[in-house]
Amino acid sequence: MEGERYLLKGRFFRNSLILILIISSIPGMIVGFIIYWMGGERLENEMLQLHQNQIAQRAANIDDQFSYLENSLAHWAFDPKFNSSLKDVNFFKDFEIARDVTKTLGIMQGSSPLAKQVELFLNGTEPIRFYPEYDVISDREFMDSYIEMLSHGKLVFWSSNMPSDANVTSEKQLTLVHKLPGVNFEPFGALMVRVNKDKASDLLKTLTPYNVGETLLMQSDGSILLSSAGSPQPSGFNEALRNEVLQRNLRSGSFLYDWNKATYTVSYGTFSRVGSDWFYVSASPISAITKPVVFISKLIISVSCTALLLAVLLSWLASQQIYSPIDRLVRMLGANKLFVGHPGEQDEFKMIEKEWLHLSRESTTLQNKLEQQLPHIKEGFLLQLVQGFLYAYSEEDLLKRMRNFDWEVDGRQFVMMHIQLTGFENLEGRFSQGDEGLVTFAAANIIEELAAGRLEQANAINFHDLSMGLLVLLPEEEPYAEKLHALSEELMHTINHILKLRVSIAIGKPASSISQIPFRYEEAMQALSYRNFENENQMIDLETMETIEEIKELWYPFVLEREIIQLIRTGQEQEAGYRIELFLQELKERGAKEIDIQQGMLQLLGTILHAIRHSGMDPNRVYKSANLYEQLTSFREPLKMLNWFKGKVIGPFVKELEARSDGQVKKAVESAMIYLQNQYMNEISLESCANHTGMNAVSLSKAFKQVNGKNFIDYLTELRMDKAKELLRDTELKINDVAVHVGYQHSYFNRIFKKHEGVTPSLYREQSRH
Repeated sequence: MEGERYLLKGRFFRNSLILILIISSIPGMIVGFIIYWMGGERLENEMLQLHQNQIAQRAANIDDQFSYLENSLAHWAFDPKFNSSLKDVNFFKDFEIARDVTKTLGIMQGSSPLAKQVELFLNGTEPIRFYPEYDVISDREFMDSYIEMLSHGKLVFWSSNMPSDANVTSEKQLTLVHKLPGVNFEPFGALMVRVNKDKASDLLKTLTPYNVGETLLMQSDGSILLSSAGSPQPSGFNEALRNEVLQRNLRSGSFLYDWNKATYTVSYGTFSRVGSDWFYVSASPISAITKPVVFISKLIISVSCTALLLAVLLSWLASQQIYSPIDRLVRMLGANKLFVGHPGEQDEFKMIEKEWLHLSRESTTLQNKLEQQLPHIKEGFLLQLVQGFLYAYSEEDLLKRMRNFDWEVDGRQFVMMHIQLTGFENLEGRFSQGDEGLVTFAAANIIEELAAGRLEQANAINFHDLSMGLLVLLPEEEPYAEKLHALSEELMHTINHILKLRVSIAIGKPASSISQIPFRYEEAMQALSYRNFENENQMIDLETMETIEEIKELWYPFVLEREIIQLIRTGQEQEAGYRIELFLQELKERGAKEIDIQQGMLQLLGTILHAIRHSGMDPNRVYKSANLYEQLTSFREPLKMLNWFKGKVIGPFVKELEARSDGQVKKAVESAMIYLQNQYMNEISLESCANHTGMNAVSLSKAFKQVNGKNFIDYLTELRMDKAKELLRDTELKINDVAVHVGYQHSYFNRIFKKHEGVTPSLYREQSRH
């Protein structure tokens, strides 16, 4: 029953939940309270210090404003316009001088933001003033206040008792006075700058940055000059604050001051003005400064409490998630009956450990079996590689696969050797017919053992037909000729002695990449076909000039030709063009003359046209009856020839092919064709191929006919016949063995070969060697 099979959570779940709750909750609360009690106080102190620093900086700015006003007035007081000749000027007559003075006073007023009004007082025979216009003082009491100003003992001074007009009872203004002339021998007048009370008040407000509190500007005797409220009259708070500062008898400082159930932070300092010292006093409620700190502290406590609740929820969810893979692992290991009747009492990890040890033992056994089979797997990979079946893989894919097979491929060059055993027929009963595979197996083991003794990395390939391959991996740029020659001599001597057979060895050119190995191996195989026909040991090194010159005349890259035809049939235009470029490069690398290259390219063109016709298309219609052979023979430059192949041969056919079949069908057929190329030697049916491609048999048969122009069985037969002809031409395999190699029984192979080629296999072999 499903209920009986239900697996209850064990001890691990309960313990992990409790542990996660402790880990996630307690540290958060501790950190929260530490931040509240310690960080909050520290932040409050930092805020107070920051406030005091701001007050000091802004006070320095205010001091600079008043200093600028004093310096400006001193500069103008020594201007030649205001010399002693002014007291004798009749401004009624010399109105040009009056206008010039008025203009100068206007410029002085505009030069300072704190100046409300700039005046000139002249105590001549008839006291006059410029305000800034010319004006005769008629009021005696008003004139006396100006004359009293000239009797002041200092040349430059600040006054807070100057009336603004003839009404001496009006509001007094803070005024900066500079007597004329500037040397103060006998002053005949004075320049006066009346401070703009509103602007001065706004400037003082900068000392209360939180827009609450009060700022005072007072003289050393305690009389208040200005306040941030704009009124110099002392209020109760201002009076108490002024007294507290005076009692401290210090030029600057800060302190906390309680007033009306509120605590203020007070900062004060001194301005050194001409004629006197001023005190500035800034008072701000501490609550306005520390309000962000209080808010942050409360926020920390709220977040900490919320985090605690969230930690409880997340701990439960985390425990569920942590336990979920353990639960699945326990169920997967078949322990669903382990906790029935004993919930929470069993330990899941003990059960997992027990099952894991069991699986480890089984894994070790399988690993040992895999290691025993690895040499066979590596040999199978090498067999596919040298036969060109892995051309569709990129260089990086091939490197990755070889690394997986424990080959050291980085910084290596690859050399292929082809070994052919001869003299099997002359052994006089030592071996019987059909023992070729056994002899080849023995020789391959000998080669593998001898190569391991001399080389760091070398792997033999057994073709079971008295021929073998040997892949040698050597460090780049390392000379290898002497080493491989010595190995070849030892192979010949050992096989001669043990198997009584002669050995022919071809050492190919080094390949810098894995993708070059099939071509290098085919070179070695073709080179061996030019050995002496006598039954003797022979060694051919393709690096020697004599062998190279001999092979240049007969070289034709058949492997590339097959790849080009395959790519054209599947519509891979770009890749086919790249392979044709390699094809042309192969012809050029062997020093072929122009006529030889043309003959090779003409043969390739003929093969392509043959493949197009077999695919069910009419080349005359595809190429609009153009004479392709005539066009090809007219080219004298390889690049023009290559571009012509890409644009005039491959392009039109691929366009016609794309018009006949869509991309998915082509990919399915390409997959089927690759499958046939890899499995043609085995028993293959349309149904098995369809299962491989994921299509049904009927759809695959139609797609095969549509893309290739031939049905499935005809393509498979042609593929097998091509391989059979290659084996008949290039090997000494018996007809029976050739039949098995291409997937046929002997009797059926003879019939179908004759039907397909018009001659028997034996006759074909004879004809191909004459």
